[in-house]
Amino acid sequence: MTTTTTELPYHHLPTQNPNQPISQKSLLNLLTTKCTTSPHLLKQTHALILKTNHFQDHFISGSLIKSYSNPFHNPSTSFLQVFHQVPNPNVFVWNSVITACVDNNDPSLALVYYSNMVHCHVVKNGFMDDGYVRSAAIRMYSSVGRVVEARMVCDYGEKDAVCFNAMIDGYLKCGEIESASGLFDSMTKKNVGTWNVMVTGLVKCGMVEDARKVFDEMPERDEISWSVMIDGYNKNGCFKEALEVFRAMLREEVKPKKFVLSSVASACANVGSLDQGKWIHAYAKQNSIELDGVLGTALVDMYAKLGRLDLAWDVFETMKRKEVSSWNAMIGGLAMHGRAKDAIELFLQMEKKRVQPDEITFVGLLNACAHGGLVDVGLECFDRMQDVYGVEPTVHHYGCMVDLLGRAGWLAEAEELVYNMPMTPSPAVWGALLGACRVHENIDMGEKIGKMLIELDPQNGGRYALLSNIYAKAGRWDDVKKVRTLMKENGVKTTTGRSTIDINGIVHEFKIGDSDHPRAREIYEMVEEMIVKLELEGYVPKTSEVLFDIEEDEKETTLWRHSEKLAIAFGLISTSPGTPIRVTKNLRMCEDCHLVTKLVSCVYKRDIVVRDRLRFHHFRNGKCSCKEFW
Repeated sequence: MTTTTTELPYHHLPTQNPNQPISQKSLLNLLTTKCTTSPHLLKQTHALILKTNHFQDHFISGSLIKSYSNPFHNPSTSFLQVFHQVPNPNVFVWNSVITACVDNNDPSLALVYYSNMVHCHVVKNGFMDDGYVRSAAIRMYSSVGRVVEARMVCDYGEKDAVCFNAMIDGYLKCGEIESASGLFDSMTKKNVGTWNVMVTGLVKCGMVEDARKVFDEMPERDEISWSVMIDGYNKNGCFKEALEVFRAMLREEVKPKKFVLSSVASACANVGSLDQGKWIHAYAKQNSIELDGVLGTALVDMYAKLGRLDLAWDVFETMKRKEVSSWNAMIGGLAMHGRAKDAIELFLQMEKKRVQPDEITFVGLLNACAHGGLVDVGLECFDRMQDVYGVEPTVHHYGCMVDLLGRAGWLAEAEELVYNMPMTPSPAVWGALLGACRVHENIDMGEKIGKMLIELDPQNGGRYALLSNIYAKAGRWDDVKKVRTLMKENGVKTTTGRSTIDINGIVHEFKIGDSDHPRAREIYEMVEEMIVKLELEGYVPKTSEVLFDIEEDEKETTLWRHSEKLAIAFGLISTSPGTPIRVTKNLRMCEDCHLVTKLVSCVYKRDIVVRDRLRFHHFRNGKCSCKEFW
């Protein structure tokens, strides 16, 4: 009996002479036409390519990868399976798989395959013995999170500091702190770059104290070392420490350059150190350092935040090249000081100079309108922002608009705007409305929003404090207790109020009820004197600011221990009569402190400038520049 085997036909494939091999052109025509809409035909064509040994043809295999990556075929990883079967892929095949990754919305995977392609090229051409090429490969792999491959490159051939430094940097960028520390500790020959990489990486991981330990152990430092440590402290909110490092840098006789000076200017602005800030400005002048878009803008921002708008304006006017950031800093400074009309006028000058405003420009303008109570102007700015300048409003701009409407007492309109936002309102947006409810004593809306905010942002102590304040003003002490209990259950603590004052170049910090200052006894004696003199002027404490259900006299004692009052008392005993007093507060100034400072400015004949979390208050002769609008 004879058995015959009949080979199944390739349905829908082009018919041809069985003795004539199928051509490359025919297969490519199939892959680019019929196979694009038929997964079944694609698999048949794939089988034919394998059977006829055309898979060795890189043009065919690359085209096959492209066909499998077509979203019509629900590709998943099929195109990758094909790629991994291609022997010695050339550039066309690599490009095909990289393009396939991008087309299927996986740019990270595209970067990985691009990295692999470059690595293959490096190995193939014998470049792996070059330390600089290896370090570039290490950085390449680390940039896409492939630290295992990066370490394999690092361990190849002769060990050198360049590769080790790149590997430590890669580990830290990928958050592998222990691996970075282990490699760092194992190095017998470290250069200053090695130490700098370690300090920089730890700072970027938020481990500023660990970075400082490494910094202190450095056998030698260059300008980068100092710059990284100062900038690291700044970005982690450790401004006093940043200034301490800068002073140590000067003692080491290291000449600071532009970028260090701009970082130190930022630190001065945040701690309220005007004298140190003036020194930086003078140093730049003496050393002919240009006040460009980096340093000039930093000084404008610094002087504005230190309450010296006149000096901020001087710097702004002398800058030869103003970037949009420079205009933004000046507009933002005017807004912070309640100079809304001046901010708008400066924006009009910006238009005349044909400087294109950006998102930050309009944040400054809208804040200026909010602090100045210019509702109609703010609404017009918000409309023009998109219609005229093509700047799409972000959640920050909507937050400014809610603040603008809320401060003016337009609570219903502010709430309607929040509900009609094209994006999900952030906790900050709801927080602006809650703050307005507190100012305008809208208990019902405040309670509703406060409870919702606590659910949205349960670890933010400020939300609990605002709701507690609303309840306390209404005398609802049981509800105040419930909020405080909820805070305790959620493990939330409110931010401690702190005030700083710069006396003769030394920054003094106070917190509520502070008794640690060397001159604490004299400070509290001055506080007692202030109480007596202010009561003669008709001062009555605003005890509703105290969030505890305690006796009135206890509430009054608590109010007089607020940090800004202690800082002002210290300023009075530490400076000669008539000298302005400048205080920086990390929280919003309470109503009682605001009232007291107005009276102190009149009774003691002092100009007092207080910068709180929201804005500047310029007190003179019993009046404040905010006009009770803050």
